[in-house]
Parts: sequence; structure tokens; C-alpha cells
Amino acid sequence: MTKELVQLMKIDSTSGKEVELANFIAKNYNTPGATLEIQEVGDGTINLFYKWGIPKIIFCTHLDTVPPYIEPRADNGKIFGRGACDAKGQIITAFNTCKELHQEGESDFGLLLVAGEEIGSKGAKVANNLIKDCRYVIVGEPTENKLIKAGKGIQLYEVNIQGISAHSGYPQFGDDAIERLRIFLDKLSEIKYPVDNLLGTTTYNIGMLSSLNAHNVLPNLVSFKIYFRTTFSSHLLIENSLKRISDDNIQITKVREDKPYRFHYIDGYQSDVVAFACDGPCLNNLGKCLLYGPGSIKVAHTDKEFINISDLEKAVTDLKNIFRILIKETE
Repeated sequence: MTKELVQLMKIDSTSGKEVELANFIAKNYNTPGATLEIQEVGDGTINLFYKWGIPKIIFCTHLDTVPPYIEPRADNGKIFGRGACDAKGQIITAFNTCKELHQEGESDFGLLLVAGEEIGSKGAKVANNLIKDCRYVIVGEPTENKLIKAGKGIQLYEVNIQGISAHSGYPQFGDDAIERLRIFLDKLSEIKYPVDNLLGTTTYNIGMLSSLNAHNVLPNLVSFKIYFRTTFSSHLLIENSLKRISDDNIQITKVREDKPYRFHYIDGYQSDVVAFACDGPCLNNLGKCLLYGPGSIKVAHTDKEFINISDLEKAVTDLKNIFRILIKETE
């Protein structure tokens, strides 16, 4: 699988560019027994949906990666570079799983490769409205070959804090938006969300922080985003907690949310919970959702991203076994 994975990783498919990867796969991948449905996402990208029979079980992962693009390299049984585990390693795993299942006489399964997972699950939302009669979807993400029981939710907010500009030598004539930001963040850090029995603590981070004032001008506006990783215990508390620490100078807009999610689990597999978002919650029309894949989220989105070839091979074996357990439940 090394050659196949490196070949895919040589194609830059950072979010917005993944149509090149989709076109390459559609043109070059041999999928005996399957028909291919191409789904237009609406932003220039596409989903690929391979069908063997009438899919009751679908293997799903995403085509796009986070920036920046990092060239692949192979070394001592590992593949390094962008997409090694998130999620081109998942693509190779799913393709080989489907190929072997077909060779072994299985049918009624599918492979769904979606666009835009890293920027809001755009492709998954389209597929969710198009695909019918599926009973299970197995989402491929780096879970260290564990079958996941639950995942944290997310809430993303855009925040704008207003102030009044003034010459920085005379701050008494203005209203420093950055100082208001400091007070807001101090209050936010004092909020204690309940610890969830399954998913643990609630976390958040600040991103896209911007204040365009000159160095000698008191800022009249600071904008940023807050990204929460929520639990079953905290998810419904977040929005009101932000309102309580806000005032008339602070505008808060919710951009996106996905609720914490319980995945379908099969006894006998090593399990865990995860703190990252995935396409699973957006594929609710496809039946019960499982989350499993080779590689570790701890190196995904970093310049040290890699995957072990041995973990890819184990994943193919595990996924075939999981498929056979699930297909009995559909009969």
C-alpha cells in the first residue's frame, strides 16, 4: 500500500483543491464490480460514491486535507507528509477493504469519498441528502485502530469587541478594545463547565485574532473566533455562558455547531473516545455510524504527520471483520 498512498499524497488536496484528487481517483482507480456516482457539492468540488450492489454498509472518508501541503516520503515502514493519516491513509485503507471484500464474494457495500470535511463537512451534508437505504456508515479517521465509542461536539463563535480609537499617548480619550478582550478572556477562563463521565473536560481555543490598528493608535475593534470542544454535560451551557460575560460592546455570533456524538460500538474491539470533529454527525440519514481508522490524531494537522504501513494492513483486516458482523445485522 506504500506506493498507492505516496501517489495520492503527491496531489495537493488542501481544502478547496480536492477536486484534482477526486478526478485522479475516478480516472485511475480500478474498482471491479462497482459503479461510480459523482455527486456535485456545489462549490466546484465533488464526492465519489462507489457502489457494489445496493449499499447497506458504506465506508466513508474525506478527500481534503488541512494546509500547508507537505511532500510525502517513505522511511522504515512509515509514510510521512500531509494526509498520511488524515485522511489519504484512510482512503487507501477503504479502497483495499472494498477490493478484498469484492474478491471474497461480498456485496451490498459502498465507498464514499467526500469533499470539504475540514471546512464544515460540505460534501457529507450533500451525500446525506442523496443516499438512501443505507444501514451503517463506517467513517475513517485516525483513531489508532480503535473503534470509538463517543466524540466531543463543537461550537464555533465569531466575536467582535468594539472600542473607541484614540492617540495611544492619550488613552483616556478612547476605549481600548484589546483591554476589553483581556477582561472578556479573564471571565471566560473562570467559567467551570461540568466534567463529563464519558468525554471528560470541555476545552476551547482562540483563533483568527485580528486588530488592525497602528501601533500608536488605541484599537477600536478586535475580532476573533472561539472554538469549543464540548461534552454531553456542557454542550447546552456554552451559549448562555458567553452571553453572561458579554456586554453591549461585545457581539457574539454562532458560526457552527455539532453535538457530542455516540458512535455505534461492537464488543471485542479496543475502544476510546475522541475530541475531534468528523463527518459522522452529518451522515445521520445513512444509519448507525461507526468511527475507526489507522494512524493517530496526535500527529494529524502537524508537520510530523505520519502513518505506519502495518497499521493500514491491520485496519483492512479489522474493517472486513466489522463489515461481516454488521452485514448479518442487516439480513
